[in-house]
Amino acid sequence: MIRHDAIDDDDLRRLIASGHIRYGGNRRLRIYGRLDCASGRRMTRRARVFFGSEDEARRAGFRPCGHCLREGYLRWKGRMAAQASGHHR
Repeated sequence: MIRHDAIDDDDLRRLIASGHIRYGGNRRLRIYGRLDCASGRRMTRRARVFFGSEDEARRAGFRPCGHCLREGYLRWKGRMAAQASGHHR
C-alpha cells in the first residue's frame, strides 16, 4: 500500500505507467476501486492510498467499490451477510 500523500505526482505517474499501481483506495473508509472510478476521484490526497492488485487491497482489509467493482462488491456483501447470520461460505 502506498499513501498518496507520501509520493509526488511524477512518481505516481511512473508507478501507474509501469503497472505497479492499478487500484486506488480510501484509507478511512477501507474501500478500493479502479483508478478511473468517479467515486475515487472525489477523495482527498490524504485519504487516498494505492495498490498493485486487488489481492493486496483485500489483504490490507479493504473492500471492493460498489460502483466500479460491482461484482466483487456483491460477493463481499454476500459474505458479510452470511457471517452476520452465522452462516459461512
